[in-house]
Amino acid sequence: MKINTDGVLLGALAEADQPETILDIGTGTGVIALMLAQRFAETQVDAVEIDELAAETAKQNFTNSPFADRLNLYTGDFADFFKDHSHKKYDLIVSNPPFYINSLESPGEKKTLAKHADADFFERLVESVSNHLTDNGMFWLILPIQTAGLVNNIVKSIGSNLNKTIKVFSYPESEAHREMLVFSLNEIKTDDSRFVIYDAPKVYSQQYQDTLRPFFTIFK
Repeated sequence: MKINTDGVLLGALAEADQPETILDIGTGTGVIALMLAQRFAETQVDAVEIDELAAETAKQNFTNSPFADRLNLYTGDFADFFKDHSHKKYDLIVSNPPFYINSLESPGEKKTLAKHADADFFERLVESVSNHLTDNGMFWLILPIQTAGLVNNIVKSIGSNLNKTIKVFSYPESEAHREMLVFSLNEIKTDDSRFVIYDAPKVYSQQYQDTLRPFFTIFK
């Protein structure tokens, strides 16, 4: 799994009020968890990954990092993790979830299956997360625009609250292609914002450079 823009944006922007415990659901090779461990120097970070090969790579990356003593990896499904750690609650939970819409030949069939699969997956995810946030805990995730609308409806249906959205654009004048959603158990609404990645083809925006400078040597 390569490092992707969605993941690094989530790792760089996700925040909570002085988090002591963080959970990364679907950590892949561990990039987001590592970024959060770098940003929050006193925080314990748990990471869950269902893919065994990705989890093994994440484990190696954690072990070889300066934050090894604050990173914990669990291989398996997030539902099993929560079942086995029912007592755990987190100040910050993040997820850059995978999307499995790629194998069917018929566009209509693909769209129908994806809609139901997304709904089932995200209903389980949101309900599980809501049961494992601290009173002031925050849940951040980054999604395609259409999926973000679906997840927002699910969150409302279970009684959680949308606190903030960050729309992500490739270019200043393009349509948003991702949306970062921030949920909590509290009704705390903050200003929505936008994030632009490029000023022009292959020219990163100043916003992107400033945000990723602590992590990418090319921006030093």
